[in-house]
Amino acid sequence: MQSKRGRPRDEGTHKAILSAAYDLLLEKGFDAVTVDKIAERAKVSKATIYKWWANKAAVIMDSFLSTATERLPVPDTGSTVHDVSIHAANLARFLTSREGTVIKELIGAGQLDAKLAEEYRTRFFRPRRLQAKGLLEKGIQKGELREDLDIEVSIDLIYGPIFYRLLVTGDEVNDAYVHDLVMNAFKGVQAT
Repeated sequence: MQSKRGRPRDEGTHKAILSAAYDLLLEKGFDAVTVDKIAERAKVSKATIYKWWANKAAVIMDSFLSTATERLPVPDTGSTVHDVSIHAANLARFLTSREGTVIKELIGAGQLDAKLAEEYRTRFFRPRRLQAKGLLEKGIQKGELREDLDIEVSIDLIYGPIFYRLLVTGDEVNDAYVHDLVMNAFKGVQAT
């Protein structure tokens, strides 16, 4: 027997809240968005928002993730090096777009907000990392990559420099950089 969990979610209201949160995030940035402003923009009560989300960070992450998921598909070209190169380039393009700069704001805000940090780690970065892990595991299975490959370290080697440039040095992250990064990383991980 299934337990009742209240009334089912109204999808139209849910989408309106996510849309309002996302629009405000792009317009104002994370710090300026409040549950009051989201409720006002979505034409709902704060209680409606809190019925579905624990806090502002959760609403914003849901709105952000719905966009990110659509923009970051997992490639399957038949070549691991091409798949990883496309995956990393798509991520870099997304992170340098207006939508993607939001993740930099979230990372910054997450240094002072443990709940927010847990949200973006769990809901944005872990899924991307699992995608990368799947691509590398497939490469091992196909014999394109070394059997003894440390997948976790390889992910850090490939994707870490993108975030280093975005968050620390401010150097450009473009397709040519990502391509060179992936090609250099693959020199050390390809099967001989």
